[in-house]
This record gives sequence, structure tokens and C-alpha cells, in this order.
Amino acid sequence: MKLIQGGPCAARGFKASGVHCGIRKNHSKKDIALIVSDVPASAAAVYTTNLVKSAPIYVTQKHLADGIAKAVICNSGNANTCNADGVEIAEKTCDILAEQLGIDASDIVVASTGVIGLPLDIKPFEDGIPQLIAALSEDGAEDAVEGIMTTDTVKKMAAVEFELGGKICRMGGMAKGSGMIHPNMATMLVFITTDAAISPAMLQKALSGDVQATFNMLSIDGDTSTNDMVTVLANGLAGNAPIESEGEDLCVFMKALNTLTVQLCRMIVADGEGATKMLECKVSGAADLETARKVAKSVVCSSLLKAAMFGADANWGRVLCAIGYSGADLDVSKIGVSFSSAAGTVEVCRNGAGIEFSEELAKKILTEDEIDINVSLGSGDVCACAWGCDLTYDYVRINGDYRS
Repeated sequence: MKLIQGGPCAARGFKASGVHCGIRKNHSKKDIALIVSDVPASAAAVYTTNLVKSAPIYVTQKHLADGIAKAVICNSGNANTCNADGVEIAEKTCDILAEQLGIDASDIVVASTGVIGLPLDIKPFEDGIPQLIAALSEDGAEDAVEGIMTTDTVKKMAAVEFELGGKICRMGGMAKGSGMIHPNMATMLVFITTDAAISPAMLQKALSGDVQATFNMLSIDGDTSTNDMVTVLANGLAGNAPIESEGEDLCVFMKALNTLTVQLCRMIVADGEGATKMLECKVSGAADLETARKVAKSVVCSSLLKAAMFGADANWGRVLCAIGYSGADLDVSKIGVSFSSAAGTVEVCRNGAGIEFSEELAKKILTEDEIDINVSLGSGDVCACAWGCDLTYDYVRINGDYRS
């Protein structure tokens, strides 16, 4: 199992592209992306649980009912959410792409990201789709990920290589997301491809299980987006024996998927809107997985703690406060807390009470770009991780004029 280059084009039989089609006012920014598999692929997805959903989610849910897809198209600059004709626009987009690719519209995943409630015209898609198809390339991942970015400041791609039944398989993905990130069942927009052979049912099982430990365990600002979607396409071109039931091969596949999604999670929170630091809360000693996850997620969601991390203030009381309202059933008198980074480790709380520590060392540790918040519950041997970022002045600035 090793990390490789290529993002969604790392897997055999996948091409991608990204162009500017006219949705965004800035012509220098790409605003639409396309990923196409050479052959029909098993497909699985998870979606936001927000009751207000983007029109493309409804269309994609219908298209993936048979567990098969061949292409993914996504625009940025407009969320296509709360529009009276949103479903019509999403369906027309698929119809245009299907006709020009020579495939069935039901084999297309469609997604959008951007401003909610902004009218969206079909013309940019009519103009842009021919350009997208012409630009398709095995080296097109960089352009594709640029086409789905909104307030993102860096391109988020990763890929992994692994072995199934003696065959070398590859899995890659791209993601977008810097704000409105506090997922339930999915997060932001994430598109994953693999050349491994796996049935739609097993692919859905793998994805649904993985998001609980990865994308559902990160938070930037506490807002669950209307457009959240994670999709996986598996075209089987690696030639492994298809995974059609639980067993060792499914475990290997899920390990590869987890390796990839953790990388994408870390990239997303590191690029949180206005963020200067990535936070990872590592909970150990929990009595059960539910407790560990509740505690870890509550800590990275605390606005007060996030602000303290921005100021490099070792205000460990905010960690305990967040644990206290997490809803987890635990013994507060057993909690231990420490902060660590590339600059070292400082223990700040033991058995639920503060201990003496060097403020100078703590400040040095919390000034680093990546900070671990280590929480020991002393009640078992179950662990969990959650990811977040600091809360800065720039988060308000960015979201104060997001539409402009």
C-alpha cells in the first residue's frame, strides 16, 4: 500500500478535464470539470443529510439506483440549490453530455458547488461540454480539480496503489471544500476512482463504512452543506477477481479507501477558510467507538478551542468543556489532555485536573502548522480521530462577502 501521484486519473481507464464555460465571472478560473471511465463502472455514493439539497443530488441519486456510472460532471460558481428549474438544468446537463459521449444519461453523476439560490442557465453547459470532452486526458486531473474549486486555495488530490489477488490496483480522488463543512453521511464534493473490480453492493458497503471514520469526523465551521456528495467509480480494469462478498479482499480494498480518504480529509481541513493550522484530535482509552467519536468530533468543533489554537493559547479547559457537552458517557476524573506538534509535546491535564506546565513550551508547540490534541479517557482501549482547523479573522472576512 503506497501513495502515488495522479489523483482521479491514477486508476486505469479514467480521463479528466476542466475548463472555463462561463458560469464564473472570472474567465481565468475554470468552472466545470469532467471525469470519464473508458468502460461502465460500479458506482456508490453518500450524500448530505441537510433537508435542503441541491438539484444535482436528486438527479444523481436517481441515476445511481442501478449502481452503474461512466462519467462525472461538476460545475463550480453556482450550487444549483433552491432554484425552481434546478432539476431541469441538472437533467439537461446530463442529456447534453450523454449525447456527445454516446452514453446513457442515467450513467452520469452530476454535481454543483457555489452560491445557493443563484439562477443557473443551461447555456454555459451547452458551450462548455464540447470543450470538456475535447480536453479529456489521462493527465487532466489538475484541470479537473481546478474546475470544482470555490474558496479553496490549493488543489486537493491523492492516490494510492495496492494489490488484490496478485493484481496491482490503483485508487485516486479529488476533493473541494474550505467552508460550510460539518458533514453528516458525506462532505463537500469528493470524487474517487479506482480500477479495482468490485460489485456495486460491496462498493457501497465500503464507502458507507469509511465515511463514518473519515469525512464524518472533520469540521471546519459547523455548517452542513446542501451539496455534500462523495462518489466512487470502480471500473475493474485492474483485472482482479471481482469483490462480491465480505472477506480479505474487501478488507484490503477498504484499507486502500481509508488511506486515500484520510489524505483528502487532512487536505480539506488544512485549507479551511482563513485557516492557519490543521488540528487533529486523537482520542484514546474510550470504552466504545461511539464515545471516542463523539469526544473527538466535539473537540474539533469547539469554536472557543479553535480560536485558542489560532492564538497559540494552551487553554485546555476548552477541551474539557467540549468533552463535557459531547453527549458521551464517561468519567471526567479520568481524562488526560496534551498538545503536540513538530515542536514537541506538553501535558496540560491529568485525571480531569490541570497540572503545571511550561507556557513557553506550549506556545512554541501551538505555533506550528499542524497540532495534535491528545485526549485520554482512561476507560477502555478504543480510539478515534477527528480533524479540524483554527478559527481566524479571515474566516469572517471570506464569508462576509462570499457572493461577490
